[in-house]
Formats: sequence, C-alpha cells, structure tokens
Amino acid sequence: MSSILQRILDEKINEVERLKQESIPDVSRTPISLQASIRAKAPIGIIAEIKRHSPSKGALHENVNPVEQAKQYELAGAAAISVLTDEPFFKGRFEDLAAVREAVSIPILCKDFIIDPIQIKKAKSVGADVILLIVAALSQERLQALYMEAKQQGLEVLVEVHDEEELQRAVEIGAEIIGVNNRNLLTFDVSLTNTERIARSSLLTNQLLISESGIVSREDVQVVKQAGANGILVGETLMKSSNIAKTIHELSLRETEATL
Repeated sequence: MSSILQRILDEKINEVERLKQESIPDVSRTPISLQASIRAKAPIGIIAEIKRHSPSKGALHENVNPVEQAKQYELAGAAAISVLTDEPFFKGRFEDLAAVREAVSIPILCKDFIIDPIQIKKAKSVGADVILLIVAALSQERLQALYMEAKQQGLEVLVEVHDEEELQRAVEIGAEIIGVNNRNLLTFDVSLTNTERIARSSLLTNQLLISESGIVSREDVQVVKQAGANGILVGETLMKSSNIAKTIHELSLRETEATL
C-alpha cells in the first residue's frame, strides 16, 4: 500500500470518530441509478468529477463553485457527477455534495475513502446515490460488509480495482459496477492499458465497467471504449477545462456538433 494511501486511511480513522459524534439523520429518499444513467448515454457515459486538489497533482481548481460546475456538467450531458468529500487531501467537503444534490437531477457519486458504515450513512444523508469502495484499501471482510451496508441503504457501489487480484475480490462480493483505476497506487503512474487488461478478464460477465484516471482526449476514450468500458470517470481534465461543454462533447464520442 502506498504511503499516501496509508496516510489518507489513517486520517479517515480520525474522521470516522468525528462522524460518530454527529447526529446524522436517516434519509428515506430513493437514490438515482448510476447504472441506468450510464447505460442511457451511448456510446459512453461520463462521470464528471468535482475535484479541487489532488495529492499527486496539487491544486486543480481550489476556488471552484461546486454548484455552478455541477450545473455545467449536467447541461453538457454528463451521466453522473462525482464529488470529492475528503477534506485533508482533496479539499472536498460533504457540504459540496449536499449543495450539488440540490442543483442537479443526475446521480451523484460520493468519492471518498470509506472504511466505516458511518461514512455511508453520512454520504446518503447529504444526497449521494453511489459510494466508492476501494479494494486496495480494505480487507475482504470489511469490503464485503461495507458493500452490503451500502446496498441495504439503497445505494449503488462503484468498486474500484487496479489489477486482476483486486478484480477477483470485487467479483466475489457481487460487485455490479467496477471501476478500473488506471493510476498505480504505488507509483502513481497512469496507463490506459490497465483498463484494456482488466476488460479482457474472463471474470467479467455483465458488470458495468468504468475507466478511471488518465482520460485526457477523445482518443483516450476510444481506447477504453473499444476495450469494453461502458463509462469513464474524468476529474482533472474537466477541472482544468476552459470550455466544459466542448470537453464533455469530445469525451462523450458524440458524432454531432455540440452547441457551444
């Protein structure tokens, strides 16, 4: 496990203790399906991310207005929105997700490092439809327990893997949405061949496959789409874009010209 990932997980232990002191309400709203939204966005669905900062890349757009960014994403045709809620390392907040939920009608992924059920409850309470579980960050027993907790809460789960061993673990818990991280968590090198390799696995049946990290151009999207990806998760490229509508149009592989 990388030192950065370990530092993040160590900090999450402190965050979990703080969350357990909060009075988090039970929410009964029916989540919006990420699977349905991605599949409806042929030829490929985009999960557009709101990401102020990255431990590996530094500041991306620290002064971003999450609501305005999210509205642009939805208007441009994104299938879903990912909101970073980790504060120490990514400068995100649960308040960002709550504000975005009020502004858009497409699914929202709570992008965080979840290690405890209290984080799932918090994510749902602020409007998340989907949570992220990172196989590399969890024991198999904890991964299974958190997956079941999220499903019982009515949430969908994006289960992130990086190699075939982690894919095996994801399949074993019944993951329906699998995210392939093209970034090596040990070296932080990025390669789209990771999606190509994972997509060829005989372990995959009818799971929704999302390619994450390193998506910069239309050509990149064509590579992962041809490999078998149903969707892509894009953060840095969109956060640095000066024309979100044009960027999303290009990455969505639409053939018609966008109205920009």
